[in-house]
Amino acid sequence: MKRDEALAGAAPPTTSDDLPLAQRLLAMLAPGSALPDAAPEAHWLVAQAGASPWLDLASAWSDWRVRPPAADARLHRLVMALRLNASEAFALALSHAADSDVMHSRALAWLQAPLREARPTLGLIACLDAQRGLGAAASLTALLDGAALASGLLHLEEPVDRASSRADAALRLPLPLLVALAGGGGAWAGVTLLDTAPTLAVTVQAEAVLRATRLQAADALLIRSGDPAEARAACVAIAHARNARAALIEGDPPAGLLPWLILQDALPVLCAEPGPGDRREVPRRIHRLTRHPAVAAGPLLIATGLEGSWQRDDEPLAEWRLPMPEPDERASIWQGLGHDAAQAERFARTQRHTATRIASLHARADALARDDGVVQSSPAHLHRAARQADAGTLGSLAQTLTEDIDDDALVLTPALRTDLLALAERCRHREGLADTLGPAARTRYRPGVRALLVGPSGTGKTLACGWLATRLSKPLFRVDLAGVTSKWIGETEKNLGELFARAEHADVVLLFDEADSLFGKRTEVKDANDRYANQQTNYLLQRIETYDGIVLLTSNSRSRFDSAFTRRLDAILDFPAPGPGERRALWLAHLGDGHALTASGLNRLAAGCDFAGGHVRNVVLTARAIAGRTGLIDWPALGMALQAEYRKLGRAMPAALVPAE
Repeated sequence: MKRDEALAGAAPPTTSDDLPLAQRLLAMLAPGSALPDAAPEAHWLVAQAGASPWLDLASAWSDWRVRPPAADARLHRLVMALRLNASEAFALALSHAADSDVMHSRALAWLQAPLREARPTLGLIACLDAQRGLGAAASLTALLDGAALASGLLHLEEPVDRASSRADAALRLPLPLLVALAGGGGAWAGVTLLDTAPTLAVTVQAEAVLRATRLQAADALLIRSGDPAEARAACVAIAHARNARAALIEGDPPAGLLPWLILQDALPVLCAEPGPGDRREVPRRIHRLTRHPAVAAGPLLIATGLEGSWQRDDEPLAEWRLPMPEPDERASIWQGLGHDAAQAERFARTQRHTATRIASLHARADALARDDGVVQSSPAHLHRAARQADAGTLGSLAQTLTEDIDDDALVLTPALRTDLLALAERCRHREGLADTLGPAARTRYRPGVRALLVGPSGTGKTLACGWLATRLSKPLFRVDLAGVTSKWIGETEKNLGELFARAEHADVVLLFDEADSLFGKRTEVKDANDRYANQQTNYLLQRIETYDGIVLLTSNSRSRFDSAFTRRLDAILDFPAPGPGERRALWLAHLGDGHALTASGLNRLAAGCDFAGGHVRNVVLTARAIAGRTGLIDWPALGMALQAEYRKLGRAMPAALVPAE
């Protein structure tokens, strides 16, 4: 059947007070009668007029506001919440009907002929308003100055033909609002609706409930955390406590978000992370959401990082800085996820994570366990999950080094190994280290650990950092100095602030290779460049002192560092050039079983070749290539590889190493 025939043959609706507002409005615009050969739309409109009980539009509008039909429940909710006037309500009802039902859209097009506009125009609303004694100018003012356009509930589409009158401009509903009015979700770009209960520490959850009861509709609250997921989870908890959902907004909020939030029973949550020294103003559209003259969609929640400041109307906002859960709370969270008490206690004491990150690590460990064909994750799976941090944890500011470093791979002097083990214990127990000490030790104590590893190139400093991260079951991130430093004033500090904040709450080990390029000595100020360089060093000195994580720095010389920085270090480990005993162990650690050297040959190699571990590695890999992948490394292959490495260094190979075995 053709659509015209279906439209013409549509049965008239039952006369009832439950008729939707749009249907009654079209009845008020319908012709008194229609000839048999009239358009199908005319017959349909006449049928609506016969079914509608409304005779007087003004009194009928008042009646609808008090006793809306069930079909208009969500529409009525918006009209009352935004305090829309009659003109706006008529435009909203007809716009919604036009996009929801083909009969309504075709009837509107027929009524507005020859314009053939399938959505209500300003002129059509003026015709309706005339029936309740409102002039065309007053009708136009009611629409243009009303909350419907201001809140983005309706959009005004200018006529395509520039010669057309402004009265021909059509009114349209944004698609997400159309879906929401129909009872659906409706998706906005950059807006995510969350209603899943988050994993939070008990004290944080209780504080979220308390703050939810204290917040007024027009209030705004900053929720600060170095872990973006934790800040957002706290926002969701506040929304839950207010029997609402959380709408996470990335970037500028879209027009029409306020009425959508009302329909979805959601609180706006602005998500942004300004850098150090940044001052952010609440975006104008968000400001209008929470300070709307008719209704506030708030309270406004802002999930943000630890840096930067926020203000609204040139006034700072109240803030809640989320604390790191205490070890007992962390153990409780681990146990709640199904881990036994001993395992939960061990991880809680050695891993300083937020509740949301604990949940993420648990899920990742379970996934690794399933890959291994087991049901329950083990400590080994948790170790792997903790070490295999997401590559994007620190953005583009650092690269993850995920390879585990075994004890046998690290060749050190006994004294240095003892110092390195002591540093590992300091890192492992850093959180409660000062609890049982005197007041002078407890005052201003922070659980951060800062260590400098100093020694010639190739002596194993970076390898030792990997070994330490492996022992601590923490991911190791090497800072990309090119990504951190910037020629623009203030950008380096901003990048470092973001780096430290993210690393602190992700509980990773930060590695600054060749750290003297960033943490070098301050110089005498002779020009603007010196002043800004010193400013950068001053910021680093302050920030590293308040850093609660583990940071390792490597350098070839400690003399290149500012004396004020040296005071802030918890440990300085010297990596000397290896002696004959360590060099023999280095050669064996690199050669493994893939060589044909005798004990005397190894002794001659250790005594005559003063290479550190990095150069030994180069020689062994070159010798393996010369000997072939399946052949054993012998003296001829090793001699050629040694000569190549010495030539690369610009040195002559010692005579004792020249003869083949």
